[in-house]
Amino acid sequence: MRESNRAFVLCWTLAVAAATAAFCVHLTLRVRAIELGYEMGRIHSQLGRLREVRRVLELEVASYQTPERVDLVARTLLGMAPPGVDRMLHAAALPKVLDAEREAGRRSAPLTARRSEGVDQP
Repeated sequence: MRESNRAFVLCWTLAVAAATAAFCVHLTLRVRAIELGYEMGRIHSQLGRLREVRRVLELEVASYQTPERVDLVARTLLGMAPPGVDRMLHAAALPKVLDAEREAGRRSAPLTARRSEGVDQP
């Protein structure tokens, strides 16, 4: 009977150890799942904040691209002003060489058109 008691105690000890190990694994997995849930919540709230920051920055970029903003920055921060009359250069008439080339192009265009129609007139 003593041997049967030993076998029973050994089986009982192994069963308790296996149940304890399974319970520890279960607790470890449960705690990890809860930690991941909290981390996911933190990341989700951070994503919301980043989306808001992005929206604000897009509005800021759009405001920087308006002509009024560019004019304001140019006048105030850069000290720019519209050019005075003394700083403006007026374009002169085309040189005579370019005028002659342009006139030659106008004269040759109708002549070329007449030749393609079969008429040979100078």
